[in-house]
Formats: sequence, structure tokens, C-alpha cells
Amino acid sequence: MIAPSILAADFARLAEAADAVRGEPGSGADWLHVDVMDAHFVPNLTIGLPVVTSLRAATDLPLDCHLMIEDPDRWAIGYAEAGAHNVTVHVEAAKDPIALAKDLRAAGAKAGLSMKPGTPLEPYLDVLRHYDTLLVMSVEPGFGGQEFRPEVLDKVRTARRLVDTGHLTLLVEIDGGINDETVGAAAEAGVDCFVAGSAVYGADRPEAAVRALRERVVAASPHRGWSA
Repeated sequence: MIAPSILAADFARLAEAADAVRGEPGSGADWLHVDVMDAHFVPNLTIGLPVVTSLRAATDLPLDCHLMIEDPDRWAIGYAEAGAHNVTVHVEAAKDPIALAKDLRAAGAKAGLSMKPGTPLEPYLDVLRHYDTLLVMSVEPGFGGQEFRPEVLDKVRTARRLVDTGHLTLLVEIDGGINDETVGAAAEAGVDCFVAGSAVYGADRPEAAVRALRERVVAASPHRGWSA
């Protein structure tokens, strides 16, 4: 699965950015990744619920909302109610991540849990049993265009092993520095869904960039992923 990140798109033309990666079924984007930042949990400010609501009305692509915000227990449900397909919160910010996962599902969304590069996986295995997606950050959250941190692939491999052995039932997603050079290693480690910003929206033809990333994933991946 390929999820282009609109963080790298022209914010004045988000509907056009969504349309630019839609493509034909099986070749275009699977999800549209939406980075919500509040300038508190991370040192950057992007978009919020009103923009997500408008974007939901402008595209039929499933919205993958990544909330890099303080107090997601209070705010995340609104994104599910607005029609987001997947709402991801940070384990470092959530006060009661298990209850929050249940509330997101009850509101109609899949529940995602994200971890910063330095956050270990093992203390949260019981929490992850309540989630549909694990978003492994391969850069520090807050800004696009950062370099991929390969050391996070150990976390991906652990998660992949737990999924393959039935200890977890979730999609493994990665975000940060994903491009033609790094996507193969992430696929080999066991990622199911790849968030790519500059590699897609920095290309002359974003739809073709999505296709090229997918081809690299298929060639490198030792497993077949999860159904959207």
C-alpha cells in the first residue's frame, strides 16, 4: 500500500493534490496521508479538522490521518466522525491508548498507534492488540523532507514477526524519508503501507511516482500485505 503525504503538496491545492495520485484501481494511491500537527507535540503547525472535513468531501481516497498533537484522547474522535478511514495517534501523547482505540473504532475509523524512532515497541505490545495499524516513524515527527533512519527497521522486523506469528493483527506502516532508495529496505523488513511525501509530490508526475514506488515494493517484499 502506498499513502502519499499531502504534507509535501501545495496546501492551496489539496483537492488537486489528491486527484493527482488517485490513478486507476490497483495503480494509484491506496490511502491519502494527512499530517495534523499542533505546534505543541511537534514544533510545527499544519492543518486541522476543518481542512480534513473539506478534503473528505473532495476525494474518495481513504484518509489516513496522522495526529501529531497533544491530548489526542480529546481530539482524535472528531477525525473519525469526519470520515477518516484510519486515525493514528502517538503513544507518547495518548493518556489511555486502549480506551482511545475503542472509541475510534466505535466512531467508524480504524485505530492507528504511532511511535517515534526512539520509542521501543516491546512495552506497548498489549496496547497494540487493540489497534489496526502500527505507524513506525523513520524520522522525528514534525517536518517533511528528513533523511530516513535505518535503525528503525529493527522495530519493523519485530512487528512483522509478531504479525506473522499471530501475536498481533495489524498493518505495519512507515513514515519518514521514504523514496526510491529507501522503500526497498523497508519492504524487505516487512512494511505493509509506505507513506511518501516529497518522493511523490516532488515528482513531475505524482501518479507515476506512486506506481514506481509500488513496483519497488512488490519486487522487494518477502510477504504480501494486508487488505485495505
